[in-house]
Amino acid sequence: MTRIPVLAAAKLSPLYSALLERHFRFIDRLHEGDAAAFAALAPSIRALAASGDSRVGAELIARLPALEIIAVMGVGYDGIDLAAAKARGAVVTHTPDVLNDDVADLALALMLSAARQLPAADRWVRAGRWAREGAMPLARKMAGARLGLVGIGRIGQAIAQRAAAFGMTIAYTARSARPALRYRFEPDLIALAAASDFLVVITPGGAGTRHLVDAAVLRALGPKGILVNVARGSVVDEAALIEALEAGTLGGAALDVFADEPHVPERLCALPQVVLSPHIGSATTATRQAMAELACANLQAHFAGRPPPSPVPECR
Repeated sequence: MTRIPVLAAAKLSPLYSALLERHFRFIDRLHEGDAAAFAALAPSIRALAASGDSRVGAELIARLPALEIIAVMGVGYDGIDLAAAKARGAVVTHTPDVLNDDVADLALALMLSAARQLPAADRWVRAGRWAREGAMPLARKMAGARLGLVGIGRIGQAIAQRAAAFGMTIAYTARSARPALRYRFEPDLIALAAASDFLVVITPGGAGTRHLVDAAVLRALGPKGILVNVARGSVVDEAALIEALEAGTLGGAALDVFADEPHVPERLCALPQVVLSPHIGSATTATRQAMAELACANLQAHFAGRPPPSPVPECR
């Protein structure tokens, strides 16, 4: 049986690549280095396999006349040109839900790390400063603090559930209120920031949320507030964030995502009140395996004539 050709749009997780090689004719990024080979294969490519940070623009889609589906291994898909995909008649899928727990766990870990200054504490011990200088400066308490959530989707709700166990007061902002939730809805982001000790960003990326957290929001969060971003780097105005941290008008930050990944500004790295992680929200073996399996299942369902399990909302 002839296998359906699936082209990798970017470097993929080995877990995803292994499944694609097992079930399809997997072509690994030929368009990046061999124009002639790509031109020969392009008319036969019926699927693109992508990661959450892949860029699939209109130009690439236009060169794939047989394209039917773009299967993203990741919950975010802001790098996919949805309009171009729709014009081609291609469905776009992603892998939501299976990573909710890991991202929510990391959000709480970042909150605790920033509040209790755990990376700084680790450095204090390793550098021998505990023995030479004694105790570190006192940190801050997280239990009972006020949490503001920028976004209240499934991951946001998972974060809220965990924060509730810490006795935190929880409020959120979103496009509209969710009456079924017991948390307070605050339609104004600046007002939410002003009423929060921790502001956690967990809203989708894309043009609609670019720099949603700007200088005004950071000023409202204030010199004792901590910003946590486990969404997309584009949602936060990174330059304004650095300025606020350097000026002391924002208390601290814990970031898993950045504006120009994997490049992180040196000014940000130099700030002692900042906790940084390399976009590892879903980075556990179990979750990445589940994501790879769901991404592959979307492709298998489509080519078997069934609706894919998890199309992006715009393709439902």
